[in-house]
Amino acid sequence: MKLPPFEYACPATLKEAVALLASHDGEAKALAGGQSLMPMMAFRVAQPSLLVDLRKLPDLNTIAIGPDGVRLGAMVRWRDIQDDVRLKTAHPLLKAAIEHVAHYQIRNRGTVGGSVCHADPAAEMPGIAVTCDAEMTVMGKGGQRVIKANDFFLGALTTAVKPDEILTEVHLPAWPATRRFGFHEFARRRGDFAMSGVAVFYDPDAGGKASNAHVGVIGVGDRQRRLPKAEAAINGNKVDDATIAKAAEAASAEVEAQDDIHASAAYRRALTGTLLERALKAAAG
Repeated sequence: MKLPPFEYACPATLKEAVALLASHDGEAKALAGGQSLMPMMAFRVAQPSLLVDLRKLPDLNTIAIGPDGVRLGAMVRWRDIQDDVRLKTAHPLLKAAIEHVAHYQIRNRGTVGGSVCHADPAAEMPGIAVTCDAEMTVMGKGGQRVIKANDFFLGALTTAVKPDEILTEVHLPAWPATRRFGFHEFARRRGDFAMSGVAVFYDPDAGGKASNAHVGVIGVGDRQRRLPKAEAAINGNKVDDATIAKAAEAASAEVEAQDDIHASAAYRRALTGTLLERALKAAAG
């Protein structure tokens, strides 16, 4: 389908980009990779009067790794994450999840900022952000503010970003070398949106028991969520078959699944438990 009519701007500074967004009374959209926005415009789900292309903005396409963790610029592409060998140790869960994003062509152009702000409930990057307690930095006419991931995603395709704001960075906290992790998702075909996906990590103590367990799910409800009851089933225990079974059962009971044309809520609940079981076995191994 043809796109609806729109104006186009490609500012050279972040200040100019914010001013352009603010000048259109909520009818302007920032354009990053365009892998979600362009199809939405083609199907008239979105009809912005102005597209503000962010490709010329400096410092939005860098991956910075330091003692405080990993900082991903909003214009970092999926292939940039795949190609960065530092992330194998700096954040292996991120790399594992991004391997599941769509297809090669989309990973060449899709961006961190585009996915996070699009907030598809089945998208991997928002799921990693919620699971890992990420912080999002946004810039608007009122200045800069930092939003915790749990407060950032409000629902399907809905975030806390204001119409005049631009996401500039996603900060993932530091990753301990001894941390164990796993990521599994299931889709009808590789590259399709997941019917359910699970990200998990925990920190083993000197006695081999798990602490600081985080379990996040995608694709089952209206947004990405943590599962506190499943986490409680892991914490304080050795991650053996008994603990894994209890955590999987807790996840299936706890997850807020929804019916749609692809799968029933009951199927998604059962699938979530199975995926957590697989992810925990991978982590323990």
